[in-house]
Parts: sequence; C-alpha cells; structure tokens
Amino acid sequence: MAVALAIIAGHFFPAEVAQAADETPLAKFVAVGNGIPTPLTTIAGDASRGRAIVANARVGMCLLCHQAPMPEQTFQGNLAPSIVGAASRSTEAQLRLRLVDGRRLNPDSIMPSYYRVDGLMRVGSAWQSKPILDAQQIEDVVAYLLTLK
Repeated sequence: MAVALAIIAGHFFPAEVAQAADETPLAKFVAVGNGIPTPLTTIAGDASRGRAIVANARVGMCLLCHQAPMPEQTFQGNLAPSIVGAASRSTEAQLRLRLVDGRRLNPDSIMPSYYRVDGLMRVGSAWQSKPILDAQQIEDVVAYLLTLK
C-alpha cells in the first residue's frame, strides 16, 4: 500500500511514464481562478486518445485511484472520486488545472501534478524536469473527461 501511495502521490514514476512526456519546454499557461481557460496546445484534444491515456496504468495511472466507465478495466481504484460525470461537475478550465497542477486547488491531494516539474519532492534524477504527461496528452485527457456528462 505504501508503494501504491508513493506512486499516486507523484513521488515515483516508472520510466515509461517519464518517457511519455517529450523533451519540449512546458507550454506557458495562466490559471484564472480555479481553472486554466486556454488550451495548452493549438491542436484540439482527442477524446479517444485521452481515454487510452486514462486506461493505461503505465501512462496516466488514473485508474489506480479513480473509477471510470470502462468495464473492460477490471481493476479500478476507489481512493478518489469517480470520473463518471466529470464534465457535469467541472468546466473544461477546471479539469485542465486539476490535471496540470491539482495541488494548486488542494495542496494535500494525493493526485500528482501531471504537468508540473518544479517544487516536487523525491523525484528520481531520470525524471526531473519532465512532466508526467505532455501538453497534448493533457488536452487529450481533458477532451475525454468532457465526454463524461
């Protein structure tokens, strides 16, 4: 359980996760209130790619904590709210900020900041300065979450 919580808390990520994000500099963004209203990329997010990221235990790792409308995924977590109905509870901007750096909203959250590289603790040297997801992956996951009404 402690290992799972360390993974969830963003303190350790397998090599596959670090390599999922490319080496390009982080996109600039501005948080407004409790959201990031402007997409991180000029290419629209793709919901099917986003669903694949959410389902992939080596990339998004979302199902370690969340439940999703994915009956083919036999193991789904219950440590965090279900993502079913995410678009009914949150705006696009709110979903984007929660993924980019959810700790801005809740500093005690166990959810990792998927697009933050500074101020993190206990990050292995191979993963330092690399976000968990790249900007396009963030937009893809946001696009998928917006389908969950």
